[in-house]
Amino acid sequence: MKLTFLTVCMLLTGAGLQAQTLKYTSSSDGWNADSLGNHRVLVHYNGQPGIAHVKVDWRRRDQNPQQKAIFVTDAGGLRIPNVLVRNVNREHGEIWFDAAKGSGDYFIYYMPYKNEGRDNYPKGVYLKPVKATDEAWLSKAASVPLNAKAMEIQSVNAFNSFFPMEVIATQQETEVLKKQNSGKAFVVFPEDRMFPVKMENDLPLRWIEKKNKNSFTGVADKGENYALQLGVYALKDLKNIQVRFADLKSATGQSIAAGVMNCINTKGTTYDAKPLLKNVDLSNGKVQAMWCTINIPQGQAAGVYKGIFRLTAEGQKPQAVQVQITVTAQESKDHGVNEPNKQTRLTWLNSTMAQGNTVVAPYTPLTVQGNTISLLGRKLEVNEDGFPKQIQTFFNSEMTGYSETAHNILAEPIHFHFHTDDKKEEKFKASDFKFISKEAGTVKWTAVNTSENVQMNIEGSLEFDGYVHYVVKVTALRDIDFNNINFHIPFDKGAAKYLMGLGEKGGLRPDTVKWKWDVAHKNQDAAWIGAVNAGLYYNLRDEKYSRPLNTNFYLQKPLLLPASWGNENKGGIQINLKGKSVLSDNYTGSRSMKKGETLYYNFNLLITPFHLINTDFQWDNRFYHKYNDLSTIKETGATVVNIHHATPINPWINYPFIESKKMKTYIDEAHSKGLKVKIYNTVRELSNHAYELPALRSLGTEVYSPGPGGGFSWLQEHLDSNYIAAWFVPEIKDAAIINSGMNRWHNYYVEGMNWLVNNVGIDGIYLDDVAFDRITMKRIKRVLTANGHPGIVDLHSANQYNKSDGFNNSAILYMEHFPYLNRLWFGEYFDYQKNNPDFFLTEVSGIPFGLMGEMLQDDGNPWRGMIYGMTSRLGWSEGSDPKPLWKAWSDFGLKGSEMIGYWSDNCPVKTGEPMVLATVYKNKGKSMIALASWADRDLEVNLQVDWAKLGIDPAKVKLHAPEIDKFQHAASYTSGQPVKIEKGKGLLLIAE
Repeated sequence: MKLTFLTVCMLLTGAGLQAQTLKYTSSSDGWNADSLGNHRVLVHYNGQPGIAHVKVDWRRRDQNPQQKAIFVTDAGGLRIPNVLVRNVNREHGEIWFDAAKGSGDYFIYYMPYKNEGRDNYPKGVYLKPVKATDEAWLSKAASVPLNAKAMEIQSVNAFNSFFPMEVIATQQETEVLKKQNSGKAFVVFPEDRMFPVKMENDLPLRWIEKKNKNSFTGVADKGENYALQLGVYALKDLKNIQVRFADLKSATGQSIAAGVMNCINTKGTTYDAKPLLKNVDLSNGKVQAMWCTINIPQGQAAGVYKGIFRLTAEGQKPQAVQVQITVTAQESKDHGVNEPNKQTRLTWLNSTMAQGNTVVAPYTPLTVQGNTISLLGRKLEVNEDGFPKQIQTFFNSEMTGYSETAHNILAEPIHFHFHTDDKKEEKFKASDFKFISKEAGTVKWTAVNTSENVQMNIEGSLEFDGYVHYVVKVTALRDIDFNNINFHIPFDKGAAKYLMGLGEKGGLRPDTVKWKWDVAHKNQDAAWIGAVNAGLYYNLRDEKYSRPLNTNFYLQKPLLLPASWGNENKGGIQINLKGKSVLSDNYTGSRSMKKGETLYYNFNLLITPFHLINTDFQWDNRFYHKYNDLSTIKETGATVVNIHHATPINPWINYPFIESKKMKTYIDEAHSKGLKVKIYNTVRELSNHAYELPALRSLGTEVYSPGPGGGFSWLQEHLDSNYIAAWFVPEIKDAAIINSGMNRWHNYYVEGMNWLVNNVGIDGIYLDDVAFDRITMKRIKRVLTANGHPGIVDLHSANQYNKSDGFNNSAILYMEHFPYLNRLWFGEYFDYQKNNPDFFLTEVSGIPFGLMGEMLQDDGNPWRGMIYGMTSRLGWSEGSDPKPLWKAWSDFGLKGSEMIGYWSDNCPVKTGEPMVLATVYKNKGKSMIALASWADRDLEVNLQVDWAKLGIDPAKVKLHAPEIDKFQHAASYTSGQPVKIEKGKGLLLIAE
């Protein structure tokens, strides 16, 4: 076996003892870790065949090693059955075994495990000790003295190694250190960035051996984002640990100002650009890494800079650390971020890149006239009380152009009712309405509504994409009991044809919807009600809203019940027909408020559609969803390549930086062939290969969600606990853990995406569900599209309507992101066979929101898909082959055609059968007619065609079905001839 050796001389100090000197080495996956474990000891026995006895000073970080099995093999890998294990603890263990082959090397595997659970969500279970059954042998072995030597601690590969930062100090060594520092509240261990602190419960041996514990020396280039650690070991419970920085000065009078220094553990900038101050406490006996960044200024004079950093904790004596940074004469390229293994990107955690609310294409700047705000295809009129008086859209029913006729969404203004009993309610007087900001990207306003008992302070804002945010602060002016508080959204009936959310699948709106809060089980706080070209999404939240986890993990971090709307689960929503309107009554039930008490009845709106559907983009950009040879991809007719994770150029999930050189080479070749390349990169989980993982773990649960731990063996062995194991790729053993939600990793994500655009040349991203909100999405779209880059974003979602995901609709969950997407791919577990056309339209197609999509599960239904301009995605599965349809598109000339869907009253083709629908793609002098059936039997339909609308003379029309492989056979028809449509299938006809 070829081994790469890392050697450490483990000389113990203070106690006057000397432990066995061991090497720490790594194999190149030289054994099967899934049966033997990731770690072993190389033992040399020099003697006749017999019983070997060895003591191993393994210094293990895992707890309760006596509860884990130990396997022994000879040098050839043959398992030795007779093994005796005694005196096993975290510091050492004694093992006796049959050395039947006499002198030579043997291997002790001391953490064997087996994988249980699913392939992509494994559970590493460590095997229990098994006692040898040969009592005579056991009796004999127990009397054999030490006669073998432990030579090396070996890991299956370098990534699994514990060396050096996870090799623990012994209890005796730790006690000596404590005595040496008696009277102190803590000990500080300055540490190089290349040796990230990884243990919270143990000191590493490296620190015991370390000289000059109170000083740090490092070397940085000019302009480099330099990082270092100050490891704190608590000798008492500590409160509010802080790092106090000072200028670093050179002998020539130059200085590096303290202002360019920061401790990411205590100070930063939130994902939404707010100042962040964190409190770091530490329990007695625990270890905390304080990660410090020093952004060396560009052009800093070369030299040696010295200064004092001080570590403080409440009520404790500060401790000084002498810091010396040598700045070289070399200028750092891009602040050193091309070498993330040096932790140069930690400053990205506090980035404010792309935070300015600049308008993103295709949207237009907001304009205000009177109380009406105009935005792309829509208008919002604000009432004097601060709430929407009317919301209008100006999209045609085909969603391909604008209409001069306004489509009203509201039947009357949005309003509140505060009922003190069944017959009385608060009468509000509106005052102080004013616009406080009128910018191209955001318009803001405030108002005050006052009654005898209550004051409502309103803060409203509208953004350029149609997002409306309301903060409604309700303050009791005296003690008051309410019978009910109702928030009414009265929809115009014409803008309330469909409904989605609140436990309802997307489709035709029921006459009545009754819904109650149930955050423990359901990720539901929102609904969309609308028509194809006019609708409104809304959600109900309070000031303590925190985005829950999604995609299998909702139950581990569910919604917080809003104190106002939920009202101890008394609240709910009822939607009913009311005259010519559809009333959404959002009620709270009875409650009392004390004088001065405040509740927040916040809500958000999304005015849909967001923009026109871009049919030419749909026909032009043909996705290939697989890593493959680029010439092969080019030959298929695809134009955009989606690179998933677990591929050679993007192996580690949501961390596409380790193989970036390979990725750039691939993308450069793709561009030379006229292809675009998008990569999988999202936020929800993060690969354990991320260089910054230890630094992010030092932030507590800010970036990584708290959880039960477990999962794949690497996670258990290197993270101990308090995490949620996520997606795992068995082939490359990539093990991810769950991101906590809205945190500073999103700042890093934006910076990283910007870096990938400018240094690797990506043309966009493929999102696989989304764990960030619209703030991050806007930022991502800005950096992806900067300087003329295409910035294509497509979103895949599995059907979220299940227990683990909290019974939510994918379109509801992600609607706030829709304004910045180019394509939907909904998705896994979506049933394209049993659901009706209204479900396709609302939950899958994206058309009511200005988007178009593709189908995934079982490769979709190609005939039904064509009604919405959708196909399956090439490369995703063996059966997914949209190439014949792509050819039919090209042969017809679909680009430049006008799509007129069955949902439009202007559709010039009807079938006379409610379960057989027609969508028309109209071009100059010819049209493609897509027919699809949802009927439960074969049918013959008589097409009712408005030939004038198609611009075709019915006396001269030629009607035929072109040959399309795996879709239909060629056939000719005469005008008026019945057309046979098979059950669950359809037909593409060309009329010219």
